[in-house]
Amino acid sequence: MQKIAVVTGASSGIGKEIARELARRGYRLGLICRNPVRARAAVEDIVASAPGAEAELFEADLSVLADVRKVADRLRERYEWIDVLVNNAGVHHLRAKVSADGYDRMIATNHLGPFLLTNLLLERLTQATPSRVVVVTSEMHRRAGRLDVERFAEPGTYGALGSMRVYARSKLLNILFAEELAERVKGVAVNAVCPGLVATSLGRDAPGVERMMRVMARTPLVRTPSQGARTPVRLAVEERFESGRFHPSMAGARLLPVVGARKDPGLRAAVWARSAVLVGLGSDSLAS
Repeated sequence: MQKIAVVTGASSGIGKEIARELARRGYRLGLICRNPVRARAAVEDIVASAPGAEAELFEADLSVLADVRKVADRLRERYEWIDVLVNNAGVHHLRAKVSADGYDRMIATNHLGPFLLTNLLLERLTQATPSRVVVVTSEMHRRAGRLDVERFAEPGTYGALGSMRVYARSKLLNILFAEELAERVKGVAVNAVCPGLVATSLGRDAPGVERMMRVMARTPLVRTPSQGARTPVRLAVEERFESGRFHPSMAGARLLPVVGARKDPGLRAAVWARSAVLVGLGSDSLAS
């Protein structure tokens, strides 16, 4: 029986390379992308490098909750089961933006959208037990500061420096979500992973940063997208990994202490409950 993998943010960078490697391993792909032009080009490239690969595009902006619900409906109509869900899509805005639903757009894209999508696809994931959910996050979660459960998604103002704190908060939310999901749902292995410092388009809002990262990717300091995709792919396809873990990819990162927020099960549960309220989950949530 052919395995099915859904990958978000698959039109470029790490997501595209994750999708490429899964295609090479025989997975049928459902690719969630915001930009249809870039997405079609990515599919052509993936299929060219993995002859016989099956890849279907699903257009959605994960910062828009109505989009997330629509794409989840389409995925459920298309696939009877899902073996792998890779929540890879992410943004880093240097200045505050407000989502269509009134939340900070970076938090909406990086956390609320994936939170809702995963919940809406849990039924399909449990049809493929053992299935796997991979959440791409970052060591930047260590810079999040104190997490205000009631206000973490509120829009505000910030510049380039302040944006780092909001980005870090979104990455901490990713890990708390993955760890809590692993506690709530059995038969689905859930893991979070930092791919390391990778030359992607994540910093394209900053003048010159994307070009600089491409140059640095020729050195040992920065990884290429294909290198950054290696650990997420292993978590997606290898059943030996225990559920509910955060996997750092950077040298020496395993020696760093766990941040306080991750040691607090009550905080983790409160973040889940607040996220469910913000995205409007009710009976749709199998993990509520």
